[in-house]
Amino acid sequence: MGTPTYDFDAKTVIVTGGSSGIGRETALRFADAGATVVIGDVRTEPKDVDETTPTHELINAAGGTAAYVETDVTDPDAIESLVVAAREHGGVDVMVNNAGLHIETPLRELTPEAFDRIHAVNVRGVFFGCQAAANDMIDRDQGGVIVNTASISSSLAQFGQVQYDSTKGAIRMVTRGAALELAEHDIRVAGVAPGQIATEFLDGWTEEATTGAQEDAFLKPIPMGRAGHPEDVAGAYLFLASDDASYITGELLHVDGGWQIC
Repeated sequence: MGTPTYDFDAKTVIVTGGSSGIGRETALRFADAGATVVIGDVRTEPKDVDETTPTHELINAAGGTAAYVETDVTDPDAIESLVVAAREHGGVDVMVNNAGLHIETPLRELTPEAFDRIHAVNVRGVFFGCQAAANDMIDRDQGGVIVNTASISSSLAQFGQVQYDSTKGAIRMVTRGAALELAEHDIRVAGVAPGQIATEFLDGWTEEATTGAQEDAFLKPIPMGRAGHPEDVAGAYLFLASDDASYITGELLHVDGGWQIC
């Protein structure tokens, strides 16, 4: 038995935060599975180490179909522009709300401006991403799937990250609440909760995460003995968006190398 394969031919998938990291790998995987991919991000260039080609250009060069829309997810009108772009290809079949921001500052030092910014990106962006996708699906009388990027921080506190943890906890409840409301419209809503993943979500984090896992330098060890990579996570989005997950909604799928079991 080989690697699971998925067929998203004739499907249109939006991926926010799709220029780098987990979002980039997820967009590429959906494109490999036949989907048309609309990428929303504040920048086209990947942050990833040794990557220079924008995600949508990489997909198109490989024979797929992709578009890029400059998107600040804190602006609902910008999210709506993504939906408009998806409608050019039939409408939103899968919405991946992945764009996120990380600010690591102790509670006593965090400014109101930084607090508002991280909640605007991580919570407001996901909420209105769910809303925009759901409205498009319902207007077309079509079911669909929304997959939100949560985190191990959705249920576990980490030192110096209360502002980040609170946003990811909120995403967990947005996911559950949206799943409850939208089930009657044949729309499933689920989340992926990554653990310590080596991406450039933080400057230099790829090297820090890889080295830290090898040297047991994390706050607690990862049972699988290494940091994860975007390739380890992307398949979770395809699974949750696929018919194999047709009876799953309101759940978070943890991809954390066993972080939560120790």
